[in-house]
Amino acid sequence: MQTVYSDDRSAIALLRSPQTIRDRCSTLFTLAQSDQLQHFRCDLTQLDRVSDYVLQVTREQYPDLQIPFHSRWRHFEVGNISRLSHLNQALGHLSALEKAKAKFDLVIPSVLLDAGAGDRWQYLESDTGQVWGRSEGLAIASFHLFCQGAFSSNPDNLYQTDATALQQVTAESLAIGFQATTQNPLVGLEGRSHLLQKLGQTLQNPELFGQEARPGNLVDYLVERSLRVTRKGSSAGKLSATTVLSAVLEGLGEIWPGRITLSGINLGDVWPHSALPDREPSSQLVPFHKLSQWLTYSLLEPLQELGLEITDLNQMTGLPEYRNGGLCLDLGLLQVKDDAIWHQRHAPSSEVIIEWRALTVCLLDQIATTLRQQLALSETDLPLVKILQGGTWTAGRKIAATLRPGGPPPLQIESDGTVF
Repeated sequence: MQTVYSDDRSAIALLRSPQTIRDRCSTLFTLAQSDQLQHFRCDLTQLDRVSDYVLQVTREQYPDLQIPFHSRWRHFEVGNISRLSHLNQALGHLSALEKAKAKFDLVIPSVLLDAGAGDRWQYLESDTGQVWGRSEGLAIASFHLFCQGAFSSNPDNLYQTDATALQQVTAESLAIGFQATTQNPLVGLEGRSHLLQKLGQTLQNPELFGQEARPGNLVDYLVERSLRVTRKGSSAGKLSATTVLSAVLEGLGEIWPGRITLSGINLGDVWPHSALPDREPSSQLVPFHKLSQWLTYSLLEPLQELGLEITDLNQMTGLPEYRNGGLCLDLGLLQVKDDAIWHQRHAPSSEVIIEWRALTVCLLDQIATTLRQQLALSETDLPLVKILQGGTWTAGRKIAATLRPGGPPPLQIESDGTVF
């Protein structure tokens, strides 16, 4: 068994905290404001312009400002097609708890398959005859795979995901399910299939995923934590969003390939940047946990359907991915210092991408504050998870489509299907 020393345990817990994401990103943001970063500078004079654009896009999508969470469930609803009605009908015989578990079983692999598809891949939905690309296409493809039992080893229950089935996923089987060919290429097929295989291995943790080794059994773990809070004297049925994130990071941390480790523990979406103070081995690391936070946002709705009140939403951060980051670049909040950056391909581990993502986290907070002031709404009324949906992600996609055919991100990213 790998020994984790107490100092390392503290460092790992620190790097899994949303507050550390903000703290480390804020250090880089402060350097950018004084023009001390290597690759980017910030121009906060553009903040009102960007916020106005985001508000305009938000009102187009949600005129009454009744904005849902930014989560995978929105992608399942694309095209106003009743896919979720089909799912709810299929799960109609189950208890509320078992329905929530089935929805976890759907959304966890779907989110893990969500990294950028590239601008050439498309998915033809046979039920509707419609063609979808990018995140929506990945969501719809994974939705249909789930409903067909592709992630279940139990022929009597197709609507589940379990370790046995996940470990049998290959790049070839995934290519068939996602209709990927040389003429219809999907970025990172090997990475995606490896991620699902690793998920299958990681589910062998009875405390989190039960004896059945299903991701859906995480519902039991989280409900138990909400009951523990109740027994300590808090109001019944409350669950912190950060508790959900902690469970995701602890339970799924080992799935990420080729990441930095500390005492043998995989840190996940955590990367070094030389501009951070070098005080101790982990002090130059910048955590993002983008897919883990996206997954956490996507797990909250099934928990709410169980009657749990989700708290601490605004302790979570914005998602540092290419739509939100692209919005900041395309509208001038961020500016590159060397035009060569536009013409190079960048790995997620490069300091170009780490800076871009870190500054995006901070700028999303700035945009959120400005929007709330414009609308005279509080953090509770308009949490960041709704601003992302309304919002910055949609605005980032819209401005990208306006500026570049096909709407690719402004920077060229070497994606392995597990980060973006």
